[in-house]
Amino acid sequence: MDFFSFSVFNASHLEHFVIAMGLQVLLWPVLGRRAAGCFIVAVFLGREIAQHEARGGGANSVGWFYGLLNHWNSDSLLDVFFALLGVLLVIFAVWGVQQLREKERL
Repeated sequence: MDFFSFSVFNASHLEHFVIAMGLQVLLWPVLGRRAAGCFIVAVFLGREIAQHEARGGGANSVGWFYGLLNHWNSDSLLDVFFALLGVLLVIFAVWGVQQLREKERL
């Protein structure tokens, strides 16, 4: 059974997962592991909100809160969730490796 045969999953969720992890690793030296992750998730969240504003007629024709409150569906929620999941995977994987290295030093 194909993973993407379910109606709620599509290729954009996997793309957001991979892109979030890649960008976090690239921004890690500049911002730190956790701050880079927060920044990336905020970018994906802002992207979804901007798309929702566009569906409502554009940013100039709707209130500032329109994209935050309207047009959310399982696809847009999963886009942000998979970006968050990718970021958390990187954070916990690096933390686990650090814990193993500290145990080896003792």
